[in-house]
Amino acid sequence: MANKTIYVTTFDLERLSDLIEAYRNSGHQKKIPVDMLEKELERAQIVDPKSVPPDVVTMNSTVHLQDLQTGEETVCTLVFPKDADVEQNKISVMAPIGMALIGYRVGDVIEWQVPGGVRKFKVMKTLFQPEASGRYDL
Repeated sequence: MANKTIYVTTFDLERLSDLIEAYRNSGHQKKIPVDMLEKELERAQIVDPKSVPPDVVTMNSTVHLQDLQTGEETVCTLVFPKDADVEQNKISVMAPIGMALIGYRVGDVIEWQVPGGVRKFKVMKTLFQPEASGRYDL
């Protein structure tokens, strides 16, 4: 994961940094490894929301993914923890796959460690990105 350039908007960086700080102050740090998200943000290319490429996964983006091991395809939306809902395929940015998704773009392969090994997904398409739709407040 660490070799690929990822893009994070200034708006998302601010909100995610606040979220990391809130998790650290609340004692959730032991349950959720926020260091992984923090490392992703540290290596990101920070861009203005109005100039982020339209195929980048930003917060509240809906993306089409393909599992490279099984070929299974899925559509999910990357959201903040309060909006997460597995039944609606709304994935929290604090979940391992959510941390892995932020900042990647169409064509990128995302890898992350799970208890059973490494999972690999390819970003097939960005179906909705708030910034590309002129929504800079999502």
